Amino acid sequence: MLTQNLGYPRIGSQRQLKKACEQYWAGKIDIQELNKTARNIREENWQAQLDAGIDLIPCNDFSFYDQVLDMSLLLGVIPQRYTPVLTLVKTNHETDLYFAMARGYQKDGLDITAMEMTKWYDTNYHYIVPEFTAGQEFKVFSEGLFADHNSAKQLLGNKAKPVLIGPVSYLLAGKEKEAGFERIDLVKKLVPVYVEIINRLKSQGAQWIQLDEPCLVLDLSKKEKEAIEYAYRAIANRVSGVKLLVATYFDALLDNTQLAVSLPVTALHIDLVRAPEQLDEMLALIPERLLLSLGVVDGRNVWKNDYEKSLLLIQKAVDKLGSDGVIIAPSCSLLHSPNDLELETELDPGIKNWMAFAKQKLTEVNELRRIAGGDTKLLQANKQAVESAVYPNRYISSM
Repeated sequence: MLTQNLGYPRIGSQRQLKKACEQYWAGKIDIQELNKTARNIREENWQAQLDAGIDLIPCNDFSFYDQVLDMSLLLGVIPQRYTPVLTLVKTNHETDLYFAMARGYQKDGLDITAMEMTKWYDTNYHYIVPEFTAGQEFKVFSEGLFADHNSAKQLLGNKAKPVLIGPVSYLLAGKEKEAGFERIDLVKKLVPVYVEIINRLKSQGAQWIQLDEPCLVLDLSKKEKEAIEYAYRAIANRVSGVKLLVATYFDALLDNTQLAVSLPVTALHIDLVRAPEQLDEMLALIPERLLLSLGVVDGRNVWKNDYEKSLLLIQKAVDKLGSDGVIIAPSCSLLHSPNDLELETELDPGIKNWMAFAKQKLTEVNELRRIAGGDTKLLQANKQAVESAVYPNRYISSM
């Protein structure tokens, strides 16, 4: 049985990223110092996941500001009003452009407004909304993804798993900036760039690539469903030798279950914290070729996992698919969880014993695999902790 993580908090264990970004914006540090802070956080995150025994470790989940904005920069989706940032500003073009899109740009004689922000599904996380035009073109604009993967491979080897927002979820996250077209119709222009990106990652040695398609938990139109089917069949026709994992989260697939299991990918991730009831339908429909990633550790709260409940779901899947057909994972990216419980030195020890932050949730993923393999001591310790707890707002997400 494999384990994986979908994403990790990027703020840093001591909120280093927030401090460094604010210092860079204020002109107190240069781009080299900002990049050094980012590099240290990424390496610390990768090492924590490696130490926790995670098999598939995300890279490209780090961001200075927002992962949707990162995709816009990668894909060259840059509103025309930001052109002067590239043509008139002489230093740090890409970084200044990136932050201009996120925060606006009011210097060097320019006054350019920021892009809109909105909530990422039903979380408290806000992302930068992509802006599309009828004649929108896509191209690989930023090289950051590829540099990040190369760095990750040096530490993680084949465990390094690049993470991208899937093409349809990316389009649906945006908005049309002019009348007369629907952004979903851009999928045929967008997919060839995804093919290029995936093939480049493969040439760098990537064995797994995660494509996040949370739109699959929405009530999709016929055209949107057709776009998903088109995108993944077109990618499959032009990509080989790399394993693609489609990740869904924040709700059940419901009417999109058949569509999801029919996609020509290696693995599918589902959120069994938010919607454990979807497992039965999934197991009834899933083809033998498809691995199933079970999101059984809550990526959106601060409480310990109840191993007995998670193991019931894991065992049900193993009974149908075999242990080699199952991957154990958090429900969604751990971006929505605090970083490390051990840094909370002033918490009451009794309350602390009920809790798990991102680093501890990685341990829970690995321990669930070990318990499924017969380690009963870990199960008993967890049972005692859970039974002793009185969880305030137990089932309310903290993030």
